[in-house]
Amino acid sequence: MIVAREQNVKHKPKPIIPEDQRLAMVLGLKPVDHAVLGDLTDMFRPIRELKPDIITIGFNQRFSPESLEAELKNQGLDIRVVRTGQFEDCEFCSSRRIIDRALLLRGYVPSTEDNIP
Repeated sequence: MIVAREQNVKHKPKPIIPEDQRLAMVLGLKPVDHAVLGDLTDMFRPIRELKPDIITIGFNQRFSPESLEAELKNQGLDIRVVRTGQFEDCEFCSSRRIIDRALLLRGYVPSTEDNIP
Protein backbone atom coordinates (compact mmCIF):
# COMPACT_ATOMS: atom_id res chain seq x y z
CA MET A 1 0.00 0.00 0.00
CA ILE A 2 1.17 3.51 -0.76
CA VAL A 3 0.27 6.25 1.71
CA ALA A 4 0.04 9.73 0.20
CA ARG A 5 2.63 12.34 1.13
CA GLU A 6 1.11 15.52 2.53
CA GLN A 7 2.66 17.70 -0.18
CA ASN A 8 1.23 15.44 -2.91
CA VAL A 9 -2.40 15.73 -1.74
CA LYS A 10 -3.99 18.24 -4.09
CA HIS A 11 -7.53 16.92 -4.66
CA LYS A 12 -8.83 17.57 -1.14
CA PRO A 13 -7.76 19.35 2.06
CA LYS A 14 -4.36 18.31 3.39
CA PRO A 15 -4.48 15.42 5.89
CA ILE A 16 -4.69 16.42 9.54
CA ILE A 17 -2.75 13.40 10.76
CA PRO A 18 0.96 13.53 9.79
CA GLU A 19 2.08 11.14 7.06
CA ASP A 20 4.36 9.10 9.33
CA GLN A 21 1.46 8.47 11.72
CA ARG A 22 -0.90 7.58 8.84
CA LEU A 23 1.73 5.13 7.58
CA ALA A 24 2.01 3.56 11.05
CA MET A 25 -1.78 3.22 11.27
CA VAL A 26 -1.97 1.56 7.86
CA LEU A 27 0.87 -0.82 8.75
CA GLY A 28 -1.10 -1.78 11.85
CA LEU A 29 -4.06 -3.03 9.79
CA LYS A 30 -4.28 -6.81 9.64
CA PRO A 31 -4.84 -7.07 5.85
CA VAL A 32 -1.82 -4.85 5.10
CA ASP A 33 1.43 -6.77 4.67
CA HIS A 34 3.51 -3.86 3.35
CA ALA A 35 3.07 -0.08 3.10
CA VAL A 36 5.32 2.81 2.13
CA LEU A 37 5.04 6.56 1.80
CA GLY A 38 4.59 7.82 -1.75
CA ASP A 39 7.55 9.29 -3.58
CA LEU A 40 7.88 13.07 -3.53
CA THR A 41 8.83 13.38 -7.21
CA ASP A 42 7.93 10.13 -9.04
CA MET A 43 4.59 8.57 -8.17
CA PHE A 44 5.54 5.44 -10.13
CA ARG A 45 8.75 4.69 -8.19
CA PRO A 46 7.06 2.82 -5.30
CA ILE A 47 4.81 1.02 -7.80
CA ARG A 48 7.87 -0.21 -9.71
CA GLU A 49 9.42 -1.36 -6.43
CA LEU A 50 6.27 -3.06 -5.05
CA LYS A 51 5.29 -4.67 -8.39
CA PRO A 52 1.59 -5.10 -7.58
CA ASP A 53 -0.82 -7.05 -9.80
CA ILE A 54 -3.68 -4.68 -8.99
CA ILE A 55 -3.83 -1.07 -7.81
CA THR A 56 -6.92 0.03 -5.94
CA ILE A 57 -7.65 3.74 -5.90
CA GLY A 58 -10.13 5.46 -3.63
CA PHE A 59 -13.44 6.84 -4.81
CA ASN A 60 -12.12 10.39 -4.42
CA GLN A 61 -8.85 10.00 -6.34
CA ARG A 62 -8.37 12.57 -9.08
CA PHE A 63 -7.50 10.17 -11.90
CA SER A 64 -9.61 7.58 -13.65
CA PRO A 65 -8.64 3.90 -13.55
CA GLU A 66 -8.36 3.93 -17.35
CA SER A 67 -6.01 6.91 -17.51
CA LEU A 68 -3.86 5.51 -14.70
CA GLU A 69 -3.65 2.10 -16.42
CA ALA A 70 -2.60 3.85 -19.65
CA GLU A 71 0.10 5.84 -17.83
CA LEU A 72 1.31 2.67 -16.09
CA LYS A 73 1.61 0.98 -19.49
CA ASN A 74 3.67 3.98 -20.70
CA GLN A 75 5.94 3.29 -17.70
CA GLY A 76 6.27 -0.37 -18.79
CA LEU A 77 3.96 -1.63 -16.05
CA ASP A 78 1.05 -3.97 -16.84
CA ILE A 79 -1.12 -3.43 -13.75
CA ARG A 80 -4.90 -3.52 -13.42
CA VAL A 81 -6.46 -0.48 -11.72
CA VAL A 82 -9.82 -0.55 -9.94
CA ARG A 83 -11.69 2.15 -8.05
CA THR A 84 -13.29 1.45 -4.68
CA GLY A 85 -16.81 2.56 -3.94
CA GLN A 86 -17.58 5.25 -1.41
CA PHE A 87 -18.03 4.02 2.12
CA GLU A 88 -21.34 4.68 3.76
CA ASP A 89 -21.12 8.16 5.22
CA CYS A 90 -20.55 7.96 8.94
CA GLU A 91 -19.51 10.24 11.77
CA PHE A 92 -16.02 8.77 12.08
CA CYS A 93 -15.14 8.12 8.42
CA SER A 94 -12.72 11.03 8.26
CA SER A 95 -10.01 12.33 10.55
CA ARG A 96 -11.43 15.84 10.20
CA ARG A 97 -14.81 14.65 11.56
CA ILE A 98 -13.12 12.84 14.44
CA ILE A 99 -11.22 15.97 15.44
CA ASP A 100 -14.32 18.17 15.08
CA ARG A 101 -16.27 15.75 17.30
CA ALA A 102 -13.49 15.69 19.92
CA LEU A 103 -13.39 19.48 20.02
CA LEU A 104 -17.16 19.66 20.34
CA LEU A 105 -17.16 17.16 23.21
CA ARG A 106 -14.49 19.25 24.97
CA GLY A 107 -16.63 22.35 24.66
CA TYR A 108 -14.57 24.13 22.03
CA VAL A 109 -16.59 26.36 19.76
CA PRO A 110 -14.49 27.86 16.96
CA SER A 111 -14.85 31.58 16.38
CA THR A 112 -14.71 33.21 12.97
CA GLU A 113 -11.26 34.55 13.97
CA ASP A 114 -9.80 31.02 14.30
CA ASN A 115 -9.49 30.70 10.51
CA ILE A 116 -9.74 26.91 10.70
CA PRO A 117 -10.15 25.40 7.20
